Amino acid sequence: MLRLKDKVAIVTGGGRGIGRAISLAFSLEGANVVIAARSLSHLNETSEEIRSQNGNVLAIPTDVSNEQQVKEMVYKTIKEFGRIDILVNNSGIIGPISPVVDMNLNAWNETLAINLTGAMLCSREVLKHMIPHKRGNIINIVSEGGRLGDGRGGRPERGAYCCSKMGLIGLTETLSVEVGPYGIRVNAISPGAVSGERIDHLLKIKAKDMGISLDELKAKTFKNYSLGRIVEESEVS
Repeated sequence: MLRLKDKVAIVTGGGRGIGRAISLAFSLEGANVVIAARSLSHLNETSEEIRSQNGNVLAIPTDVSNEQQVKEMVYKTIKEFGRIDILVNNSGIIGPISPVVDMNLNAWNETLAINLTGAMLCSREVLKHMIPHKRGNIINIVSEGGRLGDGRGGRPERGAYCCSKMGLIGLTETLSVEVGPYGIRVNAISPGAVSGERIDHLLKIKAKDMGISLDELKAKTFKNYSLGRIVEESEVS
């Protein structure tokens, strides 16, 4: 039995990475999937994949940090499908790799705008449709970088990213209390490192700074993971 048959799910950052994997998985479970992201090329590629598995998809180019674009994305979803059952706030960027003392304010603001404010805007707009129907599910993709870091509550040179993800955990907890009485669930998924372009980019920079090979750094980084390895995007979905 398809667990999401006829449900309507919005996935931000749905064009690649974890968002793409979630979109494909939702489609296989019968959902009508709306994918929103800034990159039109990635949206088109994922849309074709979903259609190839006989899924129903609507791709909407959206900058989640732009209030008007978020409103238009939600409006188009309602116009096309008449309802919203699920929102996955997955859009996110790496942000600046810099100690706070050298932080560029524009890079800081951009990271919080996309990773945190974007999730607030998307949640705010879909809740206007979920609350009257007393149903819905919001899932925020956070990060262990926003919870534990290296056991010290943060990660050096990742201040903007960690703060944005810590904030997203706070938003998750706040929303769950606010909208729980309406039958709407709000949860967060907090992966460690996930295979893909983003982690490869970060590890290459770190390996260069440490003067070791990428393979050496990976072995050192992942040896203490529960699985002893990095997780795949499909495992998160």
